[in-house]
Amino acid sequence: MTTIAFFGHDAADAAVRRRVKSFTGDGMRVIGFMMRRRDVSPEWQNVDLGMTRDGAFGQRIKRIFAGARKAAAQRDLLEQADVIYARNLDMLACAFLAKRHTGLKTPVIYESLDVHRLLTRGDVVGRIFRGLERALLKRTRALVVSSPGFLKNHFERHYSGDFTAYVVENRLSADSDFGPRPNAVEPLASAVERKLVLGWVGMLRCQRSLDLLCALADAFPDSLEIRLHGIPARTEIPVFEPEIDRRPNMTFFGKFRSPEDLADIYASLDVVWAGDFMEAGYNSLWLLPNRIYEGGYYATPSIAPAGTETAAWIERNDCGFIIAEPLEQSLPDLIGRLLRDRQEIAAFSARLASLPEEFFVQPAGFMRDVIFNSLRNEIAA
Repeated sequence: MTTIAFFGHDAADAAVRRRVKSFTGDGMRVIGFMMRRRDVSPEWQNVDLGMTRDGAFGQRIKRIFAGARKAAAQRDLLEQADVIYARNLDMLACAFLAKRHTGLKTPVIYESLDVHRLLTRGDVVGRIFRGLERALLKRTRALVVSSPGFLKNHFERHYSGDFTAYVVENRLSADSDFGPRPNAVEPLASAVERKLVLGWVGMLRCQRSLDLLCALADAFPDSLEIRLHGIPARTEIPVFEPEIDRRPNMTFFGKFRSPEDLADIYASLDVVWAGDFMEAGYNSLWLLPNRIYEGGYYATPSIAPAGTETAAWIERNDCGFIIAEPLEQSLPDLIGRLLRDRQEIAAFSARLASLPEEFFVQPAGFMRDVIFNSLRNEIAA
């Protein structure tokens, strides 16, 4: 059995948990070497590398060195791994430091969950971080990204020829129990008789998105309901609950478990907001968020800003709504149109229900193939 040492940035993160499940579901063993943002009891064997704080970059850099020493202190576990899988640049650096401390030659795979804003800067700080990323990337067996937008806009632009890449989209894991797909859409007559329900699901990290949704709630107080599920990023949205609490048609449900809670969440929604502006012009344009796959599986259409990789995915699959700037005008216009006639929602729901399951669910064996193919690469570890 292939054993993976997974260097993760947050053992409590739903995306980390999903990746672990995709490994174990494909018959591989995982030993976690992970930081955490809050107290957590992982479902997998795990070495705790310490607590970090969201947005505290100085503290996270210090934790890289401390975490590497903690990982190296567990050499007997680390040497059991056939491959090291490191998510995000800080954990990639931590993994290579742990290798140096132990003298191990274990091959490393780098997963870039997103391209951090420090890597996109045009000044000396950006050049330093890109230099670090290039140096480490050249020593890895493979690069895993969740969107082709990261490749064409960052990695191919800055490090062409220095990596072998695999695109692993943020699809649901085949081994997870997330219930059956809907095979029918709600009758239009009964749909129009109730409020339209819009959801924002996942990592709630974008101030502009919250502002847009609050403005929508104010514009349609009696006919629109907005439901928020997830964890707000306090560094990006310092005032969150008070904005929700003062609007009767907005509800914040808090964190959820994925995939266990997804069926109930998406069954309650008509459409999903899939915009993100936390790193406008860069990462926010390039990513493909979890919610388009989750919503797609449950036949819930997404709304995305034009010019993004998310919008390109929606357009390519003809399965949702794309709105142009200024969103402060186009989003209320869309919601007003849907309130008058929900035929478009029904049509896109039917389209999503008709798409093959692999659009939304990662096939069994997919991650095993990525790992095995990476280990066959001839790039020096």
